Amino acid sequence: MTSPLAIHENMTIYQARAQKEQLLAALATTGKLELDLSGVAEMDTAGLQLLMLLKREVQQQGKHLTIVGHSPTVQRVLDFCNLAGVFGDPMLLCAQA
Repeated sequence: MTSPLAIHENMTIYQARAQKEQLLAALATTGKLELDLSGVAEMDTAGLQLLMLLKREVQQQGKHLTIVGHSPTVQRVLDFCNLAGVFGDPMLLCAQA
């Protein structure tokens, strides 16, 4: 069964410690984690490192991670760092109101 988790705040150094605990706790409860990043308005390298940590943990534990709802900010960071392919999830643009 897939467990959804949505991040509705910035993924920056200011939220990194709490988000690390949140992400790892969510991963501990499931074999398949679906991470919705559509609500992320700001992301820095700390946020990117959290995603990379989560990806590494998923691989080491033999679990599955799907990232959905990439916000434009998340898309820009992944594209800028040439890491979109690392996560292997299609990045669909959400319609802006």
